[in-house]
Amino acid sequence: MQTPKIFESEYRFCLILWENEPVSSRELSELCKEKLGWSKTTTYTVIKRLSDRGVLKNENAVVTSLISKDEAQVSEIDELMEKKFEGSIPAFLAAFARSRKLSYKEISEIRRIIERGDE
Repeated sequence: MQTPKIFESEYRFCLILWENEPVSSRELSELCKEKLGWSKTTTYTVIKRLSDRGVLKNENAVVTSLISKDEAQVSEIDELMEKKFEGSIPAFLAAFARSRKLSYKEISEIRRIIERGDE
């Protein structure tokens, strides 16, 4: 099953959801007002939109995610890799390494991840 697309403002909403779930839609609305400056209407619209796309469920006014943060991040990276790097991991890593100076610790961690194939 393909992970549904989560747009930038929706992702910020999902970060709040993932941190607080399960959460009542009322409390989620209050959190979004505090953290994102959203009105209650905006929050309920996003809940409905993401529910329709299979990202979350809203049952009895309790909101829970159907897509984990890890799944959303992997889906976004996969899309980025295909769009910008033609699916080439070496091209992606070369661009990433050119864009910032990696510390010895970061290089070691990346090497460990690649060698173990985890995370």
